Amino acid sequence: MKNVRPLLLLTTLFFAWGFLTSINDILIPYLKGIFELSHVQAMLVQFAFFSAYFLGSLLYFVLSITKGDPIARIGYQKGIVGGLLLASCGAWLFYPAAHFQSYAFFLGALFTVGLGFTLLQISANPYVAVLGSAEGASSRLNLCQGLNSIGTVLGPLIGGYLLLGLTKTSSEATAGSVQTPYLIFGGCLFLLAVFFSFVKLPVMHQSEQMEKNVSALKFPQLSFGILAIFFYVGAEVSIGSLLISFFALPEIGGLDEAQGSTYVAMYWGGLMIGRLLGAVSLSKLDQNKKTIALFVIPALGYLFLVASRCLTYDLPLIKTLRDMSTFIPFLVVNAVAFRMGRSAAGFTTTLFAILAAVLLAVGVASEGSVAMWCIIAVGLFNSVLWSNIFTLAIRGLGPYTSQGSSLLVMAIVGGAMFPLLQGKAADLYGVHLSFLVPILAYVYIAWYGSRQEPLMITQVIETEETKKKVEEAFA
Repeated sequence: MKNVRPLLLLTTLFFAWGFLTSINDILIPYLKGIFELSHVQAMLVQFAFFSAYFLGSLLYFVLSITKGDPIARIGYQKGIVGGLLLASCGAWLFYPAAHFQSYAFFLGALFTVGLGFTLLQISANPYVAVLGSAEGASSRLNLCQGLNSIGTVLGPLIGGYLLLGLTKTSSEATAGSVQTPYLIFGGCLFLLAVFFSFVKLPVMHQSEQMEKNVSALKFPQLSFGILAIFFYVGAEVSIGSLLISFFALPEIGGLDEAQGSTYVAMYWGGLMIGRLLGAVSLSKLDQNKKTIALFVIPALGYLFLVASRCLTYDLPLIKTLRDMSTFIPFLVVNAVAFRMGRSAAGFTTTLFAILAAVLLAVGVASEGSVAMWCIIAVGLFNSVLWSNIFTLAIRGLGPYTSQGSSLLVMAIVGGAMFPLLQGKAADLYGVHLSFLVPILAYVYIAWYGSRQEPLMITQVIETEETKKKVEEAFA
């Protein structure tokens, strides 16, 4: 495959934004303790970060229908560099925010980081999709998302260590604890921007001329996919945001924040394992190789999680293996679900959304380790939802691909709205019952996945007459 090298280079971007995004789950209890916030007020961390995706994508969309698609003019590579530079500036703003001990300043810094990642998402996701065949787009995006998830695993572990330490709680930490880490994070993003300014990537152009209108919304897979992305990101983020508070409940685990952060990494680790499995399952590899991968990838992913936890917190290996052994049956269920998915992106999306909803329901209805591990295991079934929905939604858009991508990234605002809803539910009814809120999101996602195979067939029908017959057949 001639595009292996650029694809590998792009994985660094997915890792970087995964790392910094998941650290927000540590920032929430950290800032909540420092500024004595309610659950809803603490969730403004996610609101500030993910509302940037909405506003940044809205601006991009307006530009695309009035001036023409910006990425089509400047190219994917310059879009990537611009996103990295903006995100690095946002990370550096944490230093003055901590100096002035201003919660509003912290939110502004997070908003700036979110704007940078918005441009990265609009540039990098469709670039990965067009780097090869349309049939392999979900597989390639799942591979990149797998590397993104390695970042989301290390984010809570390293972030928890740097911000909370081995024994600290957020009440013992100070605002200045974030200064050095975020100076380093910003420096790494800046160095990535310099690197991508000079590296040679394949120049990918849209063959069709971009029209200045909103015709992208005429494609049903996109219009319904926008709402699916909204619900998916909202559910994924709101679950992760309240995990530490959930683990601290006496009826669940009674864990302190430093201990809880290691289990947050397990939630994001499930996404990593599932996305790497998805890259293989949705690829064109022969069935024998896929079967081997169904055993090898979960085993290696599990060992990676064990090693990361042991090395970061200097924990005994045997105790860590014993503590994490409950995760193994969920890994088996995840592998079986991939096998049942038959490499079909739409059907796999439906199946995984249903399983995520069931796990949440069991988690709410139970207590102790059963509830704890059911909620953690939702990450395994969140794994391929983003990449599957994204590639299903932009497939067949042609000249509207970048415009459609900006609309999908705009829908990431779900990550701003859902945490507020779940946070309000947590304040009113308790953290445990608040996990009923994301179930609604997975019901819609399951419906969306079930409708995509008919929609994809109609995209490849040439004549309007035949297309109408096909649409009527699936009505």
